[in-house]
Amino acid sequence: MEIDQEELTSILHILETEINQYKESETSVHPYDIAEQLLKVRGLSNQAYEQIIKKIPSSLFADILSELPNHVQEETADILSVKKLANIALHMDTDDAATLIQNISEDHEDVSQNILERFTEEDKEIIEQLISYEEYEAGSYMQTELFHAKIDENIGKALERLRGLKTSGDVDNIWHVHLVNERNKYLGSIGLEELIIFDRDLNFEDVPYEKHKNYSVNHKQNIKEVVEMVTNYNLNAIAVLDDKNRLVGRITSDDIIDIIQESATEQIFNLAGVNDEAEQEENMFQIGKTRAIWLGLNLLTAIAASLVIGMFDATIQSLVALAILMPIVASMGGNAGTQTLTVTVRQMALGDIEGDDAKKTIYKEVIISLVNGTLFAVLIGVIAYLWFNMPMLGVVIGLSMIINLLGAGFFGSVIPLVLQKAGVDPAIGSTVLLTTVTDVVGFFSFLGLASIILL
Repeated sequence: MEIDQEELTSILHILETEINQYKESETSVHPYDIAEQLLKVRGLSNQAYEQIIKKIPSSLFADILSELPNHVQEETADILSVKKLANIALHMDTDDAATLIQNISEDHEDVSQNILERFTEEDKEIIEQLISYEEYEAGSYMQTELFHAKIDENIGKALERLRGLKTSGDVDNIWHVHLVNERNKYLGSIGLEELIIFDRDLNFEDVPYEKHKNYSVNHKQNIKEVVEMVTNYNLNAIAVLDDKNRLVGRITSDDIIDIIQESATEQIFNLAGVNDEAEQEENMFQIGKTRAIWLGLNLLTAIAASLVIGMFDATIQSLVALAILMPIVASMGGNAGTQTLTVTVRQMALGDIEGDDAKKTIYKEVIISLVNGTLFAVLIGVIAYLWFNMPMLGVVIGLSMIINLLGAGFFGSVIPLVLQKAGVDPAIGSTVLLTTVTDVVGFFSFLGLASIILL
């Protein structure tokens, strides 16, 4: 691919200016914007990309790396020295440092260990703890940098302590004071804006209880429940507690937003039969390989639908109109099923379908499909009659339309529910299974009714 040298030169000039401004403490550019520029350079020239990231100060690159995709973080181990990577990790929040080390360890276990060894024993223990959590557990998303105070501490002194921590850069994005007792047991949180109205000579225990916010999660709690709590209660951050109710960290809203975006992207890709992690790869062979697996499965299911059609080859030869109308039956069933499937999978992801809700969902989708099936059955029946001047052909395709849309509504809601019950991600494979079912039901009902009524 030919490099757009003019564009590359322009972006590199912007980046070098921003880097120099950062060194002189004059830049106001957000790390995300620099990350976007770096990705453009990377897309134009790997050599230029490698040269420019080596010029970025570790403290700045720590913020930039947090904005870059995981696979880009992984490849930094091939470009930067262990010393530079360690300095970058040391400037990160613990959760971001743990993520970076995990990403690098995918292909460079020795490098990740070398980075980890450069931390203090205390920080090393914290990061190892974060890495040890399962991906679905709240602890894997928490950061240990937060501001907490003893319940009997003076408000004024605590705020002075916060000022010092903020000035030194030890904490960032602080919205609450997390209150604990002498054994570090969590007692609640108070928003900084609430403290403005209280006398600085008071202690935290003097603050009225109604000003306390007691939202917290267990470190082993499923992250989906955490996302639901943060979004439902519009929280900026939520405290994370261990099994003894001791404060161990917090999860901030920016991490929750990232989780929501990643989850939505994964669902969309899975519904399309595409692996979201593979799509981030730059190796076209690897991308094609993962897509081919699902295409191969789809081919097998398409053959199953073709076998159904083959059962009625004599019927189709006797009446050419059936072959003309068959795509309508398949298309309507497929689209109706996809609508139901998409809604059901999304509601399941949001936690809106639990327990008895499953029956209500199936019932609702079947009723909607019945209404739509009846409406479009009448419409296509009239069209078929006028098109081929065959009243009974209109009846046949009308009845098959009702049957197919009913099947689409039923199976579109049942398939993801069954997959979830079996411990399989409902977004994976649902589309292929549903397409097969709607095609088989649609073709069998249409051609079967035609064989009985028209021949």
